[in-house]
Amino acid sequence: MAKGPGLYTEIGKKTRDLLYKDYQTDHKFTITTYSPTGVAITSSGTKKGELFLADVNTQLKNKNITTDVKVDTNSNLFTTITIDEPAPGLKTIFSFRVPDQRSGKVELQYLHDYAAISTSVGLTANPVVNFSGVIGTNLVGLGTDLSFDTKTGNFTKVNTGLSFSNADLIAALTVNDKGDTLNASYYHTVNPLTKTAVGAEVSHSFSTNENTITVGTQHALDPLTTVKARVNNFGKASALIQHEWRPKSLFTISGEVDTRAIEKSAKIGLALALKP
Repeated sequence: MAKGPGLYTEIGKKTRDLLYKDYQTDHKFTITTYSPTGVAITSSGTKKGELFLADVNTQLKNKNITTDVKVDTNSNLFTTITIDEPAPGLKTIFSFRVPDQRSGKVELQYLHDYAAISTSVGLTANPVVNFSGVIGTNLVGLGTDLSFDTKTGNFTKVNTGLSFSNADLIAALTVNDKGDTLNASYYHTVNPLTKTAVGAEVSHSFSTNENTITVGTQHALDPLTTVKARVNNFGKASALIQHEWRPKSLFTISGEVDTRAIEKSAKIGLALALKP
């Protein structure tokens, strides 16, 4: 695989993962099993207040073709077929959802040493066409992310982004929502041995003149246990601890408190993921 700038979705991803990944206030259980033929079956259930959601995902890999089929509690059937490198650097993804007949989509991804391109088109008479591209290297990248509705003749999404990275620092700047939102993010590895890192994200909305500032950190207490914490300028503080109690099996407990309303109960989330 080419070590180029990465897809547009990679811009700022390291900071987003630090600040938002694995934080939750729901209760989630996931278990993955493997059949003798190599089929992976993942069942998950999530309790959101009084609502319970569940889904079952089946994944089959055959050479460079991966097929994912997922069924949820709303009787939706999601199917994704991924063909990895039918040509060097190329990936083809075909997806659709039943019963939504308009959900079919074909996506092509191409990774090169100095460019990364992803384009998709809906399989309808008047499809939405998506295009994202990044040029640069694994150190500096400049990209754009566009969506065009052929039915209305309008751009529904116009985003641009810039990223910079070196051995221990990653910075990103993006302009989203057709120029209405400016995001700046920063990620710094303090100690790679203990996975200690700090990060921050600043978002400004020009239409509302509102700023959102989120800062966070993570640290590995030992090779199997990680703690994370974050806080934003609205007074919401969160923390989590995640323990890998057996290979690839994780237990996570997270909590969130509104520091401006301490009298309110803290929100607690639990997640258990089991893999053989």
